[in-house]
Amino acid sequence: MQTRGPLFEPLQLPCGLTLNNRIAKSAMSDSLGDGTGHPTAAQMRLYQRWAAGGLSVSIIGEVQLKSGYAENPGNLVLNEASDLERFRKLARHGSENGTRLWLQLGHAGALAYAPTSKPKGPTAFDLQGLRCAEITSEEIRQLPSEFSTTARLAKQAGFGGVQIHAAHGFLLSQFLSPLFNKRTDEYGGAIGNRMRLLLDVIEATRAAVGRTFPIAVKLNSSDELERGFDEEDALKVVAALDRSTIDLIDISGGTYFPGAKSASDRSGRGPYFLEFAKRARAMTAKPLMLTGGFKTRAQAEDAVASGAVDIVGLARALVLEPSLPNLWKDDQKPEPSFPRFSQAPEGGITAWYTMRLAEIGADKDTPVFGDLAQAIHDYATRDTLRTKVWLSHFAGNALGNVQI
Repeated sequence: MQTRGPLFEPLQLPCGLTLNNRIAKSAMSDSLGDGTGHPTAAQMRLYQRWAAGGLSVSIIGEVQLKSGYAENPGNLVLNEASDLERFRKLARHGSENGTRLWLQLGHAGALAYAPTSKPKGPTAFDLQGLRCAEITSEEIRQLPSEFSTTARLAKQAGFGGVQIHAAHGFLLSQFLSPLFNKRTDEYGGAIGNRMRLLLDVIEATRAAVGRTFPIAVKLNSSDELERGFDEEDALKVVAALDRSTIDLIDISGGTYFPGAKSASDRSGRGPYFLEFAKRARAMTAKPLMLTGGFKTRAQAEDAVASGAVDIVGLARALVLEPSLPNLWKDDQKPEPSFPRFSQAPEGGITAWYTMRLAEIGADKDTPVFGDLAQAIHDYATRDTLRTKVWLSHFAGNALGNVQI
C-alpha cells in the first residue's frame, strides 16, 4: 500500500526549482574518489542506487576546490584542470529517477588531511592534534572566486545544485567560531565580521551560477565546544542568510576537531538539532533542512509536519538502506536496523559506515553487518594507498596549486 503524507509533498525552492519530496541524502564524505580527485565507477553506482531509492536531493560531500586542503585523499576535486567528462558521467548517474544531485563545496582548512596538505585556518594553532598555519589575507580574498569557479563547473557538468559547507569545523565554520578565529582584521571579532567570508562566498557563487541554480548552505547550530560558535551566533547567521540569495539552510552541528565528540556518534533517539531549528524558523522564511539523528519515518514526518523544517537530511539510515524513501512511501520498514558498537575507537564508526558505502557502490552490501575492526583496517589501508596516488598525481602542487 502506497502512502503520501508530509514527506512526499513537493517543495519549491526560492530559485524556482521544485523538489519532488522532503527527503534528502545529506552530505557525507564517501571517500570514493580515485586519489586523483576524480569519481570512480563505485561512486557513480552508489549515487545511482540512492537515486533509484526515491530521494529528492542527494548531496556529495566534501568536493574540493583544489587539492591542497582536502579532508581525505578520496575527496573529489573540481576545478578548471579537472576532466569534466568524468564528472558529467557522475552527474548523469546520480540524477536518475528525478533526483537532484548536488555537490557540497568543501575546504577543510585547519582540518586538511596532513599527509597531503599544509593545513591552514583563520588563526595559527600548535596544539596536540591540531597544528595549522594562519591563512593569509590574500588567500581569503581568493576564496570566493575559488568557490564560484567550482560551482560554475558543477552546473556545466550537469549537477543540480551546490551546497556551501560552513559546518562541522571545516574552514568556513572555523571562521564563524570565536574559538578558532582570533583574527583582528575585518574577518575576525564580532559575528558580523566572522560571517563576512561566508557571505562573500555566497555572493560570488550566485553571480557565477545565475538566479535559477540552487545554492544551499550547511550551518552548525553550534560547535558544541566551550567558547565556540554558539546558538545565539548561529541565529544571527541565519538572519543574514535570510537576506541572501540562497535557497536552503541545512542545519547540523558539532565539529570534527580532534577529541571532540561527533554529533553522529551520540547515543539516544531523535533528531539532534530540532529545538534549534524551531528557533531558526522564527528568523527566516528560507526553506530549512535538518540533518542528524533521524532514525525512523515517524521522526522525519513529525519534524516536517510541525513546520519546524521543510526537508529532512538522512545519512547513516541511507547507508543501511539505500531505498529507504521508497520503502517509507510504500509503508515498509519504518525503522532501519542500526548496528551497535561497544568501545569503538575515535573515528571507528565513521570508518565502518564509509566502508559500507564502498560495498553499496560495488553492489556487495548485505543485511549482515560487517566487523568493525576489519572496516577500520580496510579504511586505513585504502587511505594509505590513495595518499600515495594523490601525492604522485598532484606532485609539487599538493599544497595548493592544483594541476591535473
